[in-house]
Parts: sequence; C-alpha cells; structure tokens
Amino acid sequence: MKIGVLTGGGDAPGLNAVIRAIVKSSKVKYNCEVLGIEEGFDGLLSPVKVRAMTPWTIRGILPTGGTVLGTTSTINPMEMTKKIDGKEQQVDLSGELKKNVEELGLSGLIVIGGDGTLKIADNLYKLGVPTIGIPKTIDNDIPATDVTFGFQTAVNTATEALDKLHTTAESHHRVIVVEVMGRYVGWIALEAGIAGGADVILIPEIPFQIDQVCKKIVARYEQGSRFSIVVVAEGAKPLGGEMSVIKRSETGYALRLGGIGNKVGEEIGGCTKMDVRVTVLGHIQRGGSPTPYDRILATRFGVAAMDLFAQGRFGEMVCLKGDEICSVPLSEATRGLKFVPADGERVRAAEALGISFGR
Repeated sequence: MKIGVLTGGGDAPGLNAVIRAIVKSSKVKYNCEVLGIEEGFDGLLSPVKVRAMTPWTIRGILPTGGTVLGTTSTINPMEMTKKIDGKEQQVDLSGELKKNVEELGLSGLIVIGGDGTLKIADNLYKLGVPTIGIPKTIDNDIPATDVTFGFQTAVNTATEALDKLHTTAESHHRVIVVEVMGRYVGWIALEAGIAGGADVILIPEIPFQIDQVCKKIVARYEQGSRFSIVVVAEGAKPLGGEMSVIKRSETGYALRLGGIGNKVGEEIGGCTKMDVRVTVLGHIQRGGSPTPYDRILATRFGVAAMDLFAQGRFGEMVCLKGDEICSVPLSEATRGLKFVPADGERVRAAEALGISFGR
C-alpha cells in the first residue's frame, strides 16, 4: 500500500503528532509507504506537491505545533476559481485530483481537518477516491467525536492568558475583555472562562443582553471587587443581533469573525464608566506545543486511521467516544456542528458560581 496524507483548514496543536503516528505505525505495523501531500488539497492538483515520509523524516515533530505539510484553508478542488477567456469562472477540478491520486499510485488518502475539510473528503470518497478522515479543530465543534485534538491546548493557552490578566485587572481596577476563538461555538470561551475564573462568559449559543453584563460588573464593584474579567467567544452576538464579521468570503465558504470583543468593551465602558481594556488572543491559541493530552489523542487517532486504511474501511472518520477510539461514516461526521447546550451541565455549573452569560 501507498498512502497519501494531507492536512487542511486552520492549523491546530497536535497535527504533527497525527502525521508522526501515521508514518510510524504504517512502517512498524504494515510496512507500507507514506507520501505527504503539501499545502492541503492544492498539493494534489497539477503540479502535485508531495514528498516521501519515513520514520527518519518525522523525527522530533511530536511536540511541534503547526503542520510540517503546510495547509491551505480555502482550497476546495470542487469549487476552484480559474480565468477562462479572461473571465473568472468556478470550475470542478476533482477529476484532475482523482487522476493525480491514481498516477501517484496511492491506495487512498488520509485527510486531517475540520468540518469543511472533512466535507470535501466525503465528497471525494463519493467520487471514488478512497478516503479516511481524522477530525481536527481547536473549536471542538465536530459532533461525531467527543473531543478533537488541539482543543485542550487552545483552552490551556486561553486559561494561562486569563491567569495573567487577572493580576493586571485587579491592580488597576479595570474590566478586561478577552476575545477568544471558536467560530460558531463557545467551547473554548466556556471552558477557559470557567478554568480562568471569569466573571462573565459570552458565547454564540446564548445571545447576551449588554445591560445584564453591566449589571453583573457593577454589582461586583459595589461589593468590593473593583475589577472584572469578561471572556467573549468570537461568534458571540447580542440578543436580536448578529455576529461580528471582519470579512465575508467571496466564495461563500467561510466568514472571518472578530471584533465582538471591542464592541462589548465599548458598551461596558459606556454603561459602567469603568476603565475597560480589550485583549484579542487570536492565533496565539492555534500555535505552540500541544499539551500531553492532545499529543496522546492525536497519536491514537493516527494509529486508528492507519488501521482503518489497512482494513479497507474507506469513507470513515476516526473519533473519540468516551475513552475509546471508534469510527463513523464521513457523511455522519460532517452533519452539522456541535454546539454548547445553553442549559447543559457546564453552563449550569458556571451560573451556580455566579458567572453571568448575559441573560
């Protein structure tokens, strides 16, 4: 067997651990060849960008963030834009991709990515390209798996930032608003907010009322706590309002969210008259070395994907259910997003501590 491995979408801590596990287990357990596809699906379009991967070429990458293969967030071979007769037109290059897979002698692909990348993988599988998926996203928004690797590292990074911001907020009697990633879901904001001792957590699943946020902050001030920490997920929105969008994609594939932290900060300053500072963590949450948990989960996913490959179980995605690594059809894995339950146990526990969700 000859296996092609690629990473798509935004980077996440643990990607290199997955690649390493695939390469090492393919050699140790199955003695087969692995080709790394560079720059996501773009690497399978002409001219192809591939390189042989062996246990020697992946030495030292276990603790390294990012992806040694590179990644392209917006390349969809079925919706490419090309100039034809001087005009930009949308073309489907999946046939070219399939032909290149065959010419490379690949028995199939292992695709590591989030919901967008996995949807492309599922479509390629339906077109006849043998494909296996591995879920990857710091947002933890894929419903078919309990947890995705990269999530715990992002939460850890955000929590460490909150720990540091606590001391400066308290010293200067300030309200500090911290905007974190998560796109359409609030898992990072929720878990980092609880772990980091936030006073207010705003998430997409619970539209907030700014007067309730201000009420919480003023109450703390009157009780002697002259500072507050507000964690805002980038997809949070006011009741009856919309998410804050920095840029809309011309292809309609994805929105670039952001700016809600500054909006919330301005409104808090206006209604409380307190000194407010805003910190946007941004891509620092994607970078750096993965936590031990994410290294282990990523490694288990890589080994399990290699086992599915050897068994010819294409069209499936590995996942975590409880403490067991399982698999589900790619079509099931890409059906919707995993949202934070607005009245779930974590939210209720946070509210029992006095944390406000602005409702």
